[in-house]
Amino acid sequence: MKQLEKKYLARLSELYPTIAEASTELINLQAILSLPKGTEHFLSDIHGEYEAFSHVLKNGSGSVRRKIEEIFGKTLSNSDKRSLATLIYYPKEKIDRVSKELDNMEEWYKITLYRLVTVSRNVGSKYTRSKVRKAMPKEFAYIIDELINESSEIGDKESYYDAIIDTMVRIGRAREFIIALCELIQRLVVDHLHIVGDIFDRGPGSHIVMDKLMEYHSVDVQWGNHDVLWMGAAAGQKACIANVIRICARYANLDILEDGYGINLLPLASFAHNMYRAEECGCFKINRKVSYNSAEMDLDIEMHKAISIIQFKLEGQIINENPEFGLEHRNLLHLIDFEKGTICIDGKDYQLQDTFFPTINPKDPYALSEQEADIMDRLQQAFLHCEKMQTHMRFLINKGSLYKIHNGNLLYHGCIPLNTDGSFKTVRIYGKEYQGKELYKVLESYVRKGFFALDPAERERGKDIMWYIWLSPDSPLFGKDRMATFERYFLTEKELHNEKKNPYFMMLEEEEVIDRILKEFGLEGEEAHIVNGHVPVKYKDGESPIKCNGKVVVIDGGFSKAFQKQTGIAGYTLIYNSYGLILAAHESFESMEAAIENESDIFSQSTVVKRVLKRKRVEDTDTGKVLSERVSDLEKLLAAYRDGIITEKM
Repeated sequence: MKQLEKKYLARLSELYPTIAEASTELINLQAILSLPKGTEHFLSDIHGEYEAFSHVLKNGSGSVRRKIEEIFGKTLSNSDKRSLATLIYYPKEKIDRVSKELDNMEEWYKITLYRLVTVSRNVGSKYTRSKVRKAMPKEFAYIIDELINESSEIGDKESYYDAIIDTMVRIGRAREFIIALCELIQRLVVDHLHIVGDIFDRGPGSHIVMDKLMEYHSVDVQWGNHDVLWMGAAAGQKACIANVIRICARYANLDILEDGYGINLLPLASFAHNMYRAEECGCFKINRKVSYNSAEMDLDIEMHKAISIIQFKLEGQIINENPEFGLEHRNLLHLIDFEKGTICIDGKDYQLQDTFFPTINPKDPYALSEQEADIMDRLQQAFLHCEKMQTHMRFLINKGSLYKIHNGNLLYHGCIPLNTDGSFKTVRIYGKEYQGKELYKVLESYVRKGFFALDPAERERGKDIMWYIWLSPDSPLFGKDRMATFERYFLTEKELHNEKKNPYFMMLEEEEVIDRILKEFGLEGEEAHIVNGHVPVKYKDGESPIKCNGKVVVIDGGFSKAFQKQTGIAGYTLIYNSYGLILAAHESFESMEAAIENESDIFSQSTVVKRVLKRKRVEDTDTGKVLSERVSDLEKLLAAYRDGIITEKM
């Protein structure tokens, strides 16, 4: 035995000091490897739609309702099945409602317990008893464990349940016990959650989504360009801050910043109201139906314009300071003829729809006014010192990455930048050239540097890269030739609004290109897939999210209400269980109140992407590979004990 191996086994013997303990762990791991693989769920482009997102987690993308159907079939009416599903999703609210309608709650508790125990037993059957027990709330763990592992052959089980219910009701704990069972079921239907980018912007609850994710039992995040924008803002990058505020203003979500994160927007509001008048800001109307009064609406519009002008100035400064970003074509303020109210783009003059620019100096259009500079300094400090925002962004740093390889699937939000011939596009980042996987790796390293680099210059580079990732044509998270924000605000010509996609998005059906991408990331064969977000799939127009014979699945189906008109649905969930890959297309979610009041659910239409011939076991997963290595190590440790190379510690 080599000295290094003997040293490793000696360390391992500290964890398993006897033959008996090493044998027990080996047997346990070998048994775990034979279990069915846990169910993974993939979601993308949540865009702040907290209620729909929360409901999809609660119903397991339709898994809970399917389980109820499988278990109870025709033994329960459709009404009872809906009621049971609603209880599992919203136990506290449902119990409160039932308690107002029924006189005999004890009987309801008894019937409900039978049903919940049956569902809990079913959803927990693919996990070890230990894992299920760890998912239980400590105060009820013992009794839940007893109930869901009770043998069906015990004749007096009914009296056993009755005794539990009688005691629970008598001591006033039945409600909490039912809630604990419902939350356990929610926990067990999804073993691991993948968020494939874009948690933030457009919807009203990005910060609540983040709170939910931080509480979730097992999750990873592949950053989207909107997420990186917020990360850049939290790192203090001023152009990112301006973009974040502008988008919040555009979608009437400034309360996310003010109430959700405690960012003081009063200096900006005061400046905007003094400089602009809502009636002069027709290009900056709010892009969402809201219950504002007229004064609030006017102020939001004024702030929207004020921060937009600041943004264009700040972005111009970054572009001038970083010529290698190749974004000079996006500097437009110096092309404005302020006397005529026109702008010259590609040699052609266009009439601006808004010509009131009181803070722009025509001789130095990218310079902030003294007031604007002061506002941005204050906002920068507010973002940097917002504890909740910093906590959320640290979570994204710790649980997130630009891409992930997991169980044969390659997950990323946007694209792999390609040339028109399908080859990897070479992108220059701070003097060096990268493509494919290496481009992803270097960009991710700079994102992390933007938060943690000790060298101030490197930290500033990292911050600027987060802005670059947000909107650069060469960013794998954006993947369009330009972000036409200015044109969409000020110009009516539709051709100037067009944002041409990277060739990647036109080549998703080309097997040679997709195979090359998978190989670049070390994946080959029938088990390899790309899971992609970012570009909404136009389901209503007949577009399929399943590309290249199932090798690519695009799962942006329009969680964001802003996109549902063009998609025709309200989001996708990709489900990877032990039987294969299933894509669930969700219909629109009205509200949590409607779900409870009317016992309505998100209807999810499922499509099988791929069904495996042999059921997947834990041993077939990435986790299984790690456990198999541990089994091999334990077998070597047992051999070392028996050969006298290592002595048991009795």
